[in-house]
Amino acid sequence: MKKLSVLLVIAAGLILAACSEKKSERFVLLTTPVWRTDTLYSDGVDAGNPGQLLYKFKGDAKFNEDGTGYFGQYKGDWMLSSDETYLTISSDSLQLPIIADIYMLTSTDFRITTKVPNPQNLTDPFDIKMTFKAK
Repeated sequence: MKKLSVLLVIAAGLILAACSEKKSERFVLLTTPVWRTDTLYSDGVDAGNPGQLLYKFKGDAKFNEDGTGYFGQYKGDWMLSSDETYLTISSDSLQLPIIADIYMLTSTDFRITTKVPNPQNLTDPFDIKMTFKAK
C-alpha cells in the first residue's frame, strides 16, 4: 500500500508537470531581465531627449510574466503575437497601442522597430527604432 501511495504521488506530479504551460524561449528572454534603453531613434535621429517624441520611453522597461509592465515612464500591458515576432504595448497614457517588430531578442539585447503616426503629416509616419540592454 505504501508503494502504491508513492507511485500515485509521483504520477500526479508528472501529470501536473506535463500539463503546466511551457514558456517559450522568447517569452523567457523578454520577461527575465529589466531592460535599460540604449537608443531611441525617430527617423534616424535621437528622439530620447527631454521634449522629444520618445523621451518618456527612456529608462527601464520590465515585461512581467502576467502581461503587465512598465516602459520608461509608462505603465500598462504587453503581449507577444502568436508567432512571437511582434510586441504590442498599451497604456492609458498612450493615444494608441504600439505594435513593434522584434528584430533582436537575446539575453543581453532587445531591439524593436515600429511606425507611429506623425500628427503633422499623417501620410508620413515616424520610423521608430528602440534598442535596450539587459541590466
